[in-house]
Amino acid sequence: MHTIEPYYSWRHLYIASDDQRSPFYGRDYSECEFTNTVYNYFIHPQWDEIGSSTLYLKLLYTDYEKGFCIIEFIGEWNDTLHNDIMELKRNLLDTLMENDINKFVLIGENIMTLHTDTNDYYQEWFDDIEDGWIVGLNFRDHVIHEFENERIDYYISFGGKFNTFNWRAFSPIQLFKQVDLLTMKRLSP
Repeated sequence: MHTIEPYYSWRHLYIASDDQRSPFYGRDYSECEFTNTVYNYFIHPQWDEIGSSTLYLKLLYTDYEKGFCIIEFIGEWNDTLHNDIMELKRNLLDTLMENDINKFVLIGENIMTLHTDTNDYYQEWFDDIEDGWIVGLNFRDHVIHEFENERIDYYISFGGKFNTFNWRAFSPIQLFKQVDLLTMKRLSP
């Protein structure tokens, strides 16, 4: 797992540690000192911690004018043992929403497994964004199945084209437009 880096091809467009409105503002990163682990496996030092011992992320892009962000995840999403959704909500999402972000693209191809507990924080997140949306791209089938079993797919859109989306082929703005278009098609009667 230590060789899996967060996506870095958009760094010329956005760096969360340089963004004064980001919760990661001012963070310093090492390229060679590996300190964070998911269980016994070290992860690349470019991943950001949010208070969980199993779930890490990278805020890849934020556009305050258009009201969206793109977040890449790695690890195990474990609400049962570590209340990861609470940590995510309180330590990242609330700050983003205070800055008018209401559309969230979640990239989950590096989420190995999911253990949910309740959907309270997911519902709170969904209620907080009013006219926005939350979309999960490229989550593994068994992870989506767990989200569906707990009815969390009511709050986060998964599946269909979102499951096999080649998001790296787009700029952040293009990706947002594509996801927004697909989301609007899903919501149309």
